[in-house]
Amino acid sequence: MDDDLLELMPDEAPPSGPRAGTWTIALVDDDPAVHEGTRYALSGYELDGRGLEILSAHSATEARKLLAERRDIAIVLLDVVMETDDAGLRLVDYIRRELKDETVRIILRTGQPGQAPERRVIVDYDINDYKAKTELTADRLFTSLTAALRAYQQLKRLDETRRGLEIIIDAAPMLLDQKSMQRLAEGVLTQVASLLNAECAGILVLREGNADATGGAFSVLAGSGLYGSTPESLDPKIRPVVEAAFAARQHNFGEHFSTLYVRTASGREIVALIDADRPLSDTDRALITLLTGRLSIAFDNVILYEQLQRANVTLEQRVTERTAELIRANRRLALQRSDLRRANSLKTEILGTIAHDLKNPLAVILGRSEMLADLIGLEPEEKPDSGERSPRAAMNTQVEHVRASATRLIGMIDSLMADAMNDALDITLRREAVDLAGLAREVCEANRPLAEAKGQSLTTQLPDALTMSGDAERLREALDNLVSNAIKYSQPGGAIAVSVRREDGATVIAVTDDGPGLSPEDAARLFGRFQRLSAKPTGGEGSTGLGLSIVKRIAELHGGRAEAFSDGPGTGATFLMRFPEEAVGVV
Repeated sequence: MDDDLLELMPDEAPPSGPRAGTWTIALVDDDPAVHEGTRYALSGYELDGRGLEILSAHSATEARKLLAERRDIAIVLLDVVMETDDAGLRLVDYIRRELKDETVRIILRTGQPGQAPERRVIVDYDINDYKAKTELTADRLFTSLTAALRAYQQLKRLDETRRGLEIIIDAAPMLLDQKSMQRLAEGVLTQVASLLNAECAGILVLREGNADATGGAFSVLAGSGLYGSTPESLDPKIRPVVEAAFAARQHNFGEHFSTLYVRTASGREIVALIDADRPLSDTDRALITLLTGRLSIAFDNVILYEQLQRANVTLEQRVTERTAELIRANRRLALQRSDLRRANSLKTEILGTIAHDLKNPLAVILGRSEMLADLIGLEPEEKPDSGERSPRAAMNTQVEHVRASATRLIGMIDSLMADAMNDALDITLRREAVDLAGLAREVCEANRPLAEAKGQSLTTQLPDALTMSGDAERLREALDNLVSNAIKYSQPGGAIAVSVRREDGATVIAVTDDGPGLSPEDAARLFGRFQRLSAKPTGGEGSTGLGLSIVKRIAELHGGRAEAFSDGPGTGATFLMRFPEEAVGVV
């Protein structure tokens, strides 16, 4: 169609001079003639010493790939109707929304204005110019292109300012985190070059305290570019510039050299000399001034860090010496601990021997005293003279004294052994496969005579076998304490139940009675050592206050815990040991 043709009126190309790079534009149109005509019309175009690099795309799909690969495109000359009636408009959305490129200038060109009404397009799409192909003569194309490049240039400057501010914001933590004066100086020069986005060299010079500005007390911290190999002493060519900067104590921006002045809170002075390949713009100067305003703290941080490092060296020496002393002390303590462990083991062994050697004879004495009481009961009773006790009564009294003394002595030995066991911190369990059900039967049968003597019923709810890994003697002792306590504190004629079961992934041994129950005060101190509860033994039995604390200790040694439940005084109680399977291992 005729209205799709682009009317071009080429101008005379200006003489070409040195190029400072090129402006990159993308020509997106499905008409090859438009590409050829546009290239011809812009063949001699130049702005600010820079020519054009024209990239071609013949469809919106091709343009998407091109724009994703080349992010230096300044202008897109875009047709509207290509693969579809709105292919160009969809490409605008892609550029602005997906590529998030708000800098590139988009000039919309269409040969069918009716397909994309100008007002609606300007309102609905982020484009920068709208032209019909029939009105784009070479002059108008030149004018539109130049205006768009100027706008692009301004936006790039704004973007560079934003980028510069981001660099400053990002650089501040990095510079503040430096621990070496040389690394900090190198970082400052690197950030200045990044901020200017230009080829530049630099050198950073430190003057301590109140040194004479014209003297030689300068220290070169770092250099970059042609000053990268600068020795510690200043080059005579730049020394006057540095001295003048120290004397002026302010920034100075020149055509060739620029000097930045920083004074720290500790009195130190730093001058950075910047040798750039172009004069610094007002934006450059403002950004550099902002950056140097943050450097005082960074340099003071490094100075303080170096002082801290020196102090740390001294401190580390003292710590090393003190550590050596502690190591020697720990070795002495380890030897003493080993001696104490041996002594404790010996004490336990002696107590065990004493208990065995004393309890056996005492058991014989108790047995013989009971036999004597039975024998005395078989003898005919002689009638005493008036007012005198019979011989049999006197003998019964003596036998009862012997029995009471032996029982009391056995109780003292049991208390001594319980206390020793509770104090032993290095108890070692002899782990083996233990049938808890069988163990519970044995303990119940051993305690049944005591229950029957008080008219109590002792029932069991036990599986045929329930095995876990543990110390049989310790578990027997704990269960015996629970059963004997239930008998001791339950009223005559009461009921006691013992059960062993699996429950919620744990092995549980429970003893339930219908005795005095637990008050809130009892529950708070139930498993403590030497704790006597409010309830009293119902048959005159003795109590050391250690039984439940021993139960708790044995349960914890097996990786479990001891628990007690009661609805209150007079309602009975349940005492149990709970052993998680992962702690004891189910066999």
